[in-house]
Amino acid sequence: MLEIFNAGLGRTGTTSLKAALDVLGLGPSFHMFDIVSDERRLRQWESVVCDGERPDWDVLFEGSRAAVDGPCAVYYEQLAAACPDAKVILTVRDAESWWRSTYDTLYQFVLRSAEHPPAPGSHQARLLRVTSTMVWDGLFGGRFTDQEHAMEVYRRHNEDVVRALGADRVLVYDVRQGWEPLCAFLGADVPDVEFPRANDSSAMRQRIASAASAGPATDTAPAPARGA
Repeated sequence: MLEIFNAGLGRTGTTSLKAALDVLGLGPSFHMFDIVSDERRLRQWESVVCDGERPDWDVLFEGSRAAVDGPCAVYYEQLAAACPDAKVILTVRDAESWWRSTYDTLYQFVLRSAEHPPAPGSHQARLLRVTSTMVWDGLFGGRFTDQEHAMEVYRRHNEDVVRALGADRVLVYDVRQGWEPLCAFLGADVPDVEFPRANDSSAMRQRIASAASAGPATDTAPAPARGA
């Protein structure tokens, strides 16, 4: 059963949070990257997200004490009910920089896949199906490119997390705050190492190019990101 999960959307420092939890000895931490890189996990989440299979959270997060990014941000209410003792961290950042960073990185997978449609049933096609059902067509209603709409959905998501779960259970956290608020919330000692800064926009664009295997990394290269 998860002890900690993150309800913040992607590009809010979720990978840095994963690294920080591992430093604190509170991992291993599940991340959306585990679905991207693991055929078995992709199949499990495809069944839940796309085919309506009842989730078995212990199986879906097998081997993890914590979870960040991806599904847990969308399924936060179900997870909170299934893991009543789990601590919840809501990673946040400025809405405009979040949208720009997300468009310049994660959404490029959608654009690349539209330009080079993946073969039906391929890993890329199935990953696109999961992310589109859960996020792009699901959470954002197919309107992520409408910046004002997307930013409003982002703000509303953050507000809904706190409203639904209660301010006493949720740490609203900007990773730029570093160790102190995170460790205080988790009851952990502040480590004598620098807070991790992982997965900047350049690194994420490389990951997206790799996932969108229909074209080389230089095809349809996005403009330089303005968000961290």
